[in-house]
Amino acid sequence: MAPGQEPSMGQHTGSEAGERAYAAMIAKAGALAPRLQERAARTEELRHLPPETEKDLHDAGLFRMLQPARVGGAELDYVALVDCAELLARADASVAWNLANLASHHWMLGMFDQRAQELVWGRDPDALIASSFIFPAGRATRMEGGYRLHGSWPFSSGVASCEWNMLASVVNSDDEADGIEYRIFLLPKSDYKVLDTWNVTGLRGTGSCDVEVRDTFVPDHMTVAVVELAGGPTPGSRVNPNPSYKLPVFSLFPYVLSGVALGNAQACLDDYAEVARHRISTYNRAKLSDFQSTQIKIAEASAKIDAARLIMRSACIDAMGDARRGRIPDMATKTRYRRDGAFSVNLCTDAVSMLFAASGARGLFTTGVLQRQFRDAHAINSHLAFNFDAAGTNYGRVALGLPSENLTL
Repeated sequence: MAPGQEPSMGQHTGSEAGERAYAAMIAKAGALAPRLQERAARTEELRHLPPETEKDLHDAGLFRMLQPARVGGAELDYVALVDCAELLARADASVAWNLANLASHHWMLGMFDQRAQELVWGRDPDALIASSFIFPAGRATRMEGGYRLHGSWPFSSGVASCEWNMLASVVNSDDEADGIEYRIFLLPKSDYKVLDTWNVTGLRGTGSCDVEVRDTFVPDHMTVAVVELAGGPTPGSRVNPNPSYKLPVFSLFPYVLSGVALGNAQACLDDYAEVARHRISTYNRAKLSDFQSTQIKIAEASAKIDAARLIMRSACIDAMGDARRGRIPDMATKTRYRRDGAFSVNLCTDAVSMLFAASGARGLFTTGVLQRQFRDAHAINSHLAFNFDAAGTNYGRVALGLPSENLTL
């Protein structure tokens, strides 16, 4: 895609009503971008989203883009996460990161037991839900009616704004034959403590602090096993029959956030091209746009970004197509989703790094956006979901006939 050109977006559902709702949500996301860009420096300074930004996201309905329609959500297809995050990340990656994270938790709650859904949405359908899906960070013990949960979890993005939290844990068992069980626990904010630990170089505005839980009881219906989220009917499918709530959650996990990398990289490319159109070399007064090296870098960066967009969107649209047909993806497909999610974000990171290097000393000034785009790109890429060594190794294992090492797929 040429710098500044808008991507061709759509859900590809065949439903006119669905496409109209999708287009309306995309328009709302795009309309917010100028305001978010103006606040970007303040967002970094606060280390969390400004209240007016959260209000803008609520007012636009963006947090509820994947929430079931029965409780007032837009119930859009999964690809909306990639597309809306891309548009917001062109203005501020931290805002896009929190939007995509928190919106995805409405989608996941739609897969929980109906009692959990009613407890959260019955009180407030706009209630925000944080998360930390780092399973070894917690330990849960089965007991009558539920579980005892204990642990300390990092990287709970946007947690200060949330009334609830989805925390992942390993379930202890005295019987080794039971194997390892991974489970997600939904807790009200009164049951966990937030630790102000978010002092970082990239994605500074996400407020991704640590949370602690000390020996708290969680009822059965406020939990869901990871095996129940592997594709096909979920505990919430009875009340939420849309195929979205039958998608394999952790196979598609990279695409919750991959659009953030995409939008950040596209903004970096657009800014670089705009400067190159008008900038004169300090040393020989030549126009940068006349340099072949400048032209080649724009071509290479745009090719990486366009390829990344195609990979991300295709995975989401293909997965929705399978869910509509009642088809559960096999392990080869699931590991391919993880491989492609990591690879596409790596492409975006490469593009930003190349453009940053090509910008010379201009990129060093803290008053410019390039240094933030560079820091945010590498912060995004540091997420485990985008570690290509991990995703690539597991894909290769399965391709060679060996069992998957990722226990969440």
